[in-house]
Amino acid sequence: MRFEVPQFIDVEDKIFGPLTFKQFIYLAGGAGASVIMWTFLPKIVAILLILVVLGFAAALAFYKINNKPFVDFLESAFKYSLAGKLYIWKKEARPVEQHAAALPVDESVGVPRISDSKLRDLAWSLDVHDSIYSETEQKN
Repeated sequence: MRFEVPQFIDVEDKIFGPLTFKQFIYLAGGAGASVIMWTFLPKIVAILLILVVLGFAAALAFYKINNKPFVDFLESAFKYSLAGKLYIWKKEARPVEQHAAALPVDESVGVPRISDSKLRDLAWSLDVHDSIYSETEQKN
């Protein structure tokens, strides 16, 4: 017995003509807010606000940033603006410690001093050893 596997499960269904349900809700909400503003506000002010609201509704419905919906961008911007931020402008100079297991450093190669992280130390020593090894092979 064969089963059919759905192929396009990440594509939203078009429910209202060429619009998805979300797009329809965004546009209907923008149109409803525009009607309310046209009814209760002076016409000049209403026209300006209606243009802003309809533009925002159209952006919510159709505009994508990096292939993500505009509403995801707004959510990320809102979370970023409310989240605490850590600003580090000046680093304090820490004394450089020489580890016992560190390889001798050739100053002519221009390798930075050994840091606090042993993993970084190992990576630097491998890079230096590989570069010295490749230089000696090229000379021969």
